[in-house]
Amino acid sequence: MLSGEGPWQLPGPWRLMLLGDGSPTRHLRLLTGHEVQVNLIAMQPEPNPDATAPQEVRELKPPLLRRQVWLICDSHTLAWAESWWNFDEAEKHLHNRNQPIWDSLTKGRSELFREVDGLGLVAADWLESAFGQTGPFWSRHYRFFRQERELTVIREVFSPELEKWLGPTPRQELQLCS
Repeated sequence: MLSGEGPWQLPGPWRLMLLGDGSPTRHLRLLTGHEVQVNLIAMQPEPNPDATAPQEVRELKPPLLRRQVWLICDSHTLAWAESWWNFDEAEKHLHNRNQPIWDSLTKGRSELFREVDGLGLVAADWLESAFGQTGPFWSRHYRFFRQERELTVIREVFSPELEKWLGPTPRQELQLCS
């Protein structure tokens, strides 16, 4: 994904949303015209990430913490996100747990690097219930780095409601470039 070679079957706005290195919460605010509300679901120790966690999570130094949130604009639930952190890094950076991660990490104008590691489609009943639409749903996972060191691994799943602003997108398996 780092090369920018992506699934060319995706329309340009969706490629930017899924493969771009900008802040998804900022994109959601710009698209909808509403502030993004972060609804914290859970933030707890994650001693043994399960097999569904991105493989990059295993590169973080334990002990780990896992944070899960819904991203809501006005009354629209537009994304679900989870992130994994080294416990000490989480304590250092996540002072306001209902604040978008991008805002927490860029306080003081610290430089960050984002690397998109994976793109996929996710099907889950609980996501269908929350989004009020049938899946599968576009998902991506990426890492934030500061001074060549991993800070966190983040996975986001996006609601098809974003098609109102980004245009329609195919939601079937695509040939993904590696």
